[in-house]
Amino acid sequence: MLLRPFLNEAGSCASYLFGCATHAKLALVDPHADLVDDYVAAAAALGAPIVAVFETHVQADHVSGLPALVERTGATAYLPAGAGVAFEHVALEDGDVVELGNTLVTAIATPGHAPAHHAYAVADRRRGTEEPWLVFTGDSLLIGDVGRPDLHVADDARGQARLLHASLGRLLELPDHVVLYPSHYGGSVCGRGLSGNPVSSIGFERAHNPLLALADPDAFADALVAEMPPPPAEQERIVAANRSGKVAAAA
Repeated sequence: MLLRPFLNEAGSCASYLFGCATHAKLALVDPHADLVDDYVAAAAALGAPIVAVFETHVQADHVSGLPALVERTGATAYLPAGAGVAFEHVALEDGDVVELGNTLVTAIATPGHAPAHHAYAVADRRRGTEEPWLVFTGDSLLIGDVGRPDLHVADDARGQARLLHASLGRLLELPDHVVLYPSHYGGSVCGRGLSGNPVSSIGFERAHNPLLALADPDAFADALVAEMPPPPAEQERIVAANRSGKVAAAA
């Protein structure tokens, strides 16, 4: 399986090009509008087309590169069911599997940062198993932190935090060796105490992420909504652009 991370320092956003080299099927997770040319160039260098674009959720801090990628490559767009977007896409339910040759992508519903949010567990048949090798967690489980619950449902941040607590419990059902690739790292406004290291593992976070030690949902919610940082600049415009799916909105 191929995997190429892309780190955008401007907003501390991470996106990922990955997929099956044998069957020449690549995908993007949480692409950034500023990096579309870079994704296309990387896929060309690898000699495989981009056939799928996954969003973990409707982004609130940056304009998505999904519409431009779909327009340029003909890729299929995949979003969580209930994402509320106005463009053609495949709505994935919890447990749905997308096959990219030998690469298997399984949607895991992880609401809390946003009401419609998925993590994507990825397996590689060439490793002799369909057990997950890595997981793209979007803005749910971050490194040293978790996603803030107030951006998408500001009037019920505590309720979203309790949902996130349950979602994190689902991610912790994954084996410790599963590599963790979130969509943000230190410097992002989507969390408060994110590590500057963009890669971790389920086992390391289980042992060292302080928020995962809070077993009580109410105590977790109290900790998560305390001293919330300011929302992203131009959040309303960004969310509207990402729901519309218009390529021009990324300019």
